[in-house]
Amino acid sequence: MQKTILIVEDEKPIREMVAFALGRAGYELLEAGDIVEAYEQISHKLPDLVLLDWMLPGASGIEFARRLKRDELTRDVPIVMLTARGEEEDKVSGLEAGADDYVTKPFSPRELLARIKAVLRRTSPETESPVLDIAGLKLDQESYRVTAAEEPVDMGPTEFRLLAFFMRHPDRVFSRTQLLDRVWGQNAYVEERTVDVHILRLRKALAPSGYDGLIQTVRGVGYRMSAH
Repeated sequence: MQKTILIVEDEKPIREMVAFALGRAGYELLEAGDIVEAYEQISHKLPDLVLLDWMLPGASGIEFARRLKRDELTRDVPIVMLTARGEEEDKVSGLEAGADDYVTKPFSPRELLARIKAVLRRTSPETESPVLDIAGLKLDQESYRVTAAEEPVDMGPTEFRLLAFFMRHPDRVFSRTQLLDRVWGQNAYVEERTVDVHILRLRKALAPSGYDGLIQTVRGVGYRMSAH
């Protein structure tokens, strides 16, 4: 199955060179010049790997890596750092921030491809299914599709992330604060009321197929998804 790689690099010539090499190797590519664009790309499709430059406008790649690892949706997405900083201390900082590997500029496309393939082999075992299934409600994490009793269900990216989180943790109750941290991320500045709005939208999307009842309100605590 074709893997998707998100390239986060503010220097356009480097980004285009990397995209050309990875495209020839058969990867599907998403591109971003900064963190804002990277989040927009992730909201539309979850990549299989993030190729992340250390120095980015607005915030460092290290900080972005930490955010990705704190977010429930992206915490398992492997990260390969690209940087001109080759000192051991810098490499350790990148790995401690959550990077799975580290490529120092200048690098050859051949070396980069080898590193990417090695990381994907370690982090994407073939036995792991990308499809979550609860009582006939299926969510495909690779194709970003949801079906209920084999019929497609249309929903927005936030509702998709919310549903994916619930399906990974069935029958567990989460408070609004926990959902904000785990689905929106700890650095998202939104109110707890936002959770209620998106829960309503998620239920509305599931209602035609009768699966809205799986999303349950636990009075005074929060929400859970029933596995039955």
